[in-house]
Amino acid sequence: MSDLGFILRKTRLEKKISLDDLQEVTKIRKRYLEAIEEGNYKVLPGSFYVRAFIKSYAEAVGLDPTEVLNMYQSTNPSPVTEKPVVENIRKNRTSVRNTEKLSRWASSVMFICFILLIFGIVYYYTYKNYKGTPADEKPAQTQSSKITNSTSPAAGTNSTNSTTASSDGKVAPLSTATPSPTPTPSAVQVKFSSNEKGVDNYIITGTANLNIQLKITGSCWIRVDSLTEGGKDMLRQKLYKAGDTDTFDIATSAYLNVGAASAVELSVNGTVVPVGDTPNPKRVQLNLQKN
Repeated sequence: MSDLGFILRKTRLEKKISLDDLQEVTKIRKRYLEAIEEGNYKVLPGSFYVRAFIKSYAEAVGLDPTEVLNMYQSTNPSPVTEKPVVENIRKNRTSVRNTEKLSRWASSVMFICFILLIFGIVYYYTYKNYKGTPADEKPAQTQSSKITNSTSPAAGTNSTNSTTASSDGKVAPLSTATPSPTPTPSAVQVKFSSNEKGVDNYIITGTANLNIQLKITGSCWIRVDSLTEGGKDMLRQKLYKAGDTDTFDIATSAYLNVGAASAVELSVNGTVVPVGDTPNPKRVQLNLQKN
């Protein structure tokens, strides 16, 4: 067993997570998880899957995936012999892409020419059959101008009367001021701010407390921490099952580490926070900003 596998297995056992539970959370076959703990990476499909599986394993048991991958890289450097193969694959892909671009360009030119031809035919027949429509519209325009001229004196009379009525010397009564409406308290707002190092950050305003609601739709491991000036205080770490629900009401910011995003529905103060629709780990930080 390698040092990396020993650390992963020890952490898993300390948190009382069985291989079956870990398989359910990470969606990785049990024999691959055992191979990672034993350091037998030849069983896994390839180097890319080795790194991906180790990262998912580390996140599921609450370890820092970056540190775990660095440990793996220091003990298992990437082979140099794969470079020429990768370069040949890239060259082949580049030539295929150039051929596809040329064919797409030719198809686009032919399509544009066809559209222009259709427009030219439509314009020719429209212009040929055109029979002086502007001349037919002149009487209508003249009639509308007469109606406008006939109504203009009435408008002027109304203007004069309104001026006389307003200048008769009478004092208008004072208008009573209406009281200003009572300001309503600002609603709770949950806004996405950024994604830093794989963590989705949200800003919550308009409230003094965080009300976090979890609805579980599948087997999933979740850890919830409250964020204080001294660091993180773990509130709960649990392997949930489908149909479970949980609620947290705290007066500080919070940090959630979710093992399978697609198995969780997260709501913060009544607002749904999307965590993803894939069975991959997800980390969310809820930053409470009090007024």
